[in-house]
Amino acid sequence: QVQLVESGGGLVQAGGSLRLSCAASRRLFSGDAMGWYRQAPGKQRELLASITGAGGTNYPDSVKGRFTISIDNAKNTTYLQINSLKPEDTAVYYCAYDRNERIRIPNLIGSWGQGTQVTVSS
Repeated sequence: QVQLVESGGGLVQAGGSLRLSCAASRRLFSGDAMGWYRQAPGKQRELLASITGAGGTNYPDSVKGRFTISIDNAKNTTYLQINSLKPEDTAVYYCAYDRNERIRIPNLIGSWGQGTQVTVSS
C-alpha cells in the first residue's frame, strides 16, 4: 500500500485558483496511476483527473477545462491545479494510487490520502 498525503486546500473566493499537492511514499510505477477525486456532502466520490506512470493524463468529460493534473517524479508528488473556482467545487479532495485499470473505480482503489478540504465562497 502507498501512503499519500494531500495538502493545499483552504478557503478561496469564487473565481480564484488553487493547487493541491499529493505526496506519495514511492514513485509512480509503470502500469500504475494516481488520481484526484472529490466528495461533497451527501454526494458520491467523483473522479477529476488521473495520470499514469507513462505520463498520460485523463479527465472525465464532466470536468474538462478547469482541472489540470501533473506530476513531479523527483518529488513523488502529484498536483491538481483548479482554476475559476465555483462554490459548487466545495468538497474534500482526495488523491488515490493503484493500477491504471483500477484508478477510475473508487471501490477498487487500494490507497487513498486523508483528504484536503476546499471551500469556495461566493
